Amino acid sequence: MVADGGNADGERSGASAVRPSLVATPTWAVRIRRADGEIAGSGILLGPDRVLTAAHVLGRGEEVVAEFVGAGGSHVPRVAARVAGDAYRPEERDEDGDPSGDVALLALDRPRPPGEATTLHRLSAPGREVLMYGFPADFNGGLWLPATIIGGCGRDGQVQLRPPSPAEAARPGFSGGPVVDLATSQVVGMVLAGPSEPVGGYSFMSPAETVVQHLPEVAEWTRGPAAVDKELRAPESGADVALLDQPFAERLARWLRGDAASRGDGAAPQVKITLVPEGDAARAATLRRAITLADRELRTSLSTRRATLDAPGTVPAAGGLDLALYVAGSDTASVAERIALRMGLGRHRDVPPAERIATARVTITLVVVGVDAAADPGSLLDLMAVLVAGGSRVLLAFRTAGEHFARARDELLLRPAVQRRQRLAARYAEICETSAPELDALMARVTGDAEADDLADRAVRALVHVVAARAELTAGRGPFALPPDQAPDLGHYERVAARAERRIPPAVAALAGLLDRRNELRGRLVPYRRLYEEAAARTEDLVADELYLTAHRLLQERPCDVPAAEAATRAFLAFVDGGADRPPVPPAPRPPGGQEGHDRRGTPQ
Repeated sequence: MVADGGNADGERSGASAVRPSLVATPTWAVRIRRADGEIAGSGILLGPDRVLTAAHVLGRGEEVVAEFVGAGGSHVPRVAARVAGDAYRPEERDEDGDPSGDVALLALDRPRPPGEATTLHRLSAPGREVLMYGFPADFNGGLWLPATIIGGCGRDGQVQLRPPSPAEAARPGFSGGPVVDLATSQVVGMVLAGPSEPVGGYSFMSPAETVVQHLPEVAEWTRGPAAVDKELRAPESGADVALLDQPFAERLARWLRGDAASRGDGAAPQVKITLVPEGDAARAATLRRAITLADRELRTSLSTRRATLDAPGTVPAAGGLDLALYVAGSDTASVAERIALRMGLGRHRDVPPAERIATARVTITLVVVGVDAAADPGSLLDLMAVLVAGGSRVLLAFRTAGEHFARARDELLLRPAVQRRQRLAARYAEICETSAPELDALMARVTGDAEADDLADRAVRALVHVVAARAELTAGRGPFALPPDQAPDLGHYERVAARAERRIPPAVAALAGLLDRRNELRGRLVPYRRLYEEAAARTEDLVADELYLTAHRLLQERPCDVPAAEAATRAFLAFVDGGADRPPVPPAPRPPGGQEGHDRRGTPQ
């Protein structure tokens, strides 16, 4: 966390969205075939005669057949289709191999009934549970696949999806198909699965806003308020370019990219607080520019490329924000309602929006401008605290460094940073003062199992980093020399703790299992020794003595090589039971230093 020195577009008119049924093929799901009958991909019926799909599904001048598998009747309606005018944006890759585009809008030769169509919806993306629909060759009647939205990837605003397993990743036949939000049953994007199996079992989608950015005509069938209030959009004339405050632009871009490279290797700060005085035209223009470039729908295609006229390091990632609000004069309830809608929480007469936000499982990246000019800045800051507690990222812009700015800095930056540092110190103490001694004691007593020893080695390596990090924290060195709200993010140091917390328990469990086995072997060796001594009173056997002494010595050594001790113990037990031939007796090695003492016959001293 770091401190740095509206109005929404209404929904367009048009047909209401048809909510998908999970027990039937949606009427708006389109199977697309080439002239030779091969399934080329999928599509989404947005209007009676318009189908959205991926550009790689067909060539620019190719005619395909759109099949409406979910339509009623005994026969599947088939309609010829081709690209509508110039609504074709093939995939392009920039100098870094980053893809963009790959969307197309098809025109049908004959319209479908209006009630069969659906619409796209603007919703915040991260963490949402979704369903992909497509027509793979082995399930050409249609197939739903589940996934979770991980977040944006690349400069074009595309989004990465994580299926429950690699087998459930989108495959050929899904390209151009819908991505449906599970909570709202709204179509929030289009599948971008390529013609071959996705690498690593991941899938990708183009969200509604990215589709509209490439094909503005699709806005006619896109619902939900725009992500950015009009007051916060950079003018299309480009008049703001001359007013660029480059250092401020770089800081904004880093935060919107989720980039903490300039502050260590921790995660990006969750909260950013900044001042944008009313008379500072350059700072205001720089903020508008950053917000515009971070929005998938408003961003221009030129800004998705590496080689642009934009100053280096000042371009945020497309999709770097989910919502940007200008709140001067706005009441907190209306702001909360807009946030709830963007999070896909809907409207509920009996449940206030702030309560819906507090219990939501999704997060949002939010920019709020004019906080201290809101109708009630105090209650607005309370709402921001709820969002931050739920894991959302928040950038707050104030006009003055007054009492509300000071409160935000204290409650959302300084206090959480202090508490976070305290929690980290407590985790380090628990690891070093409780977990590490337990691990050390077990490692001093048993060894010899390859898996247990490997787990122990991994745990020790993790502990070395914890000890070093704890020394920095205790001595106030490195990032801990700075005030908590100005220091680099603690993400790296928390990962150091988490690594040790993950590795130590399985190592302790494995070694404790070895210790139990050693104790069990000791317990079995004693009664067998008595049995042998009863027999040895009549006839002494030097072979048996050597077998016993070897097993006893190995069981008493520190650390005890448990597999070796077990083999020696079993040999002695088998000899006493008479169930094994007498093995050759190796010369007994001299006891190493540090082992527990015993007399000549192996009786513990």
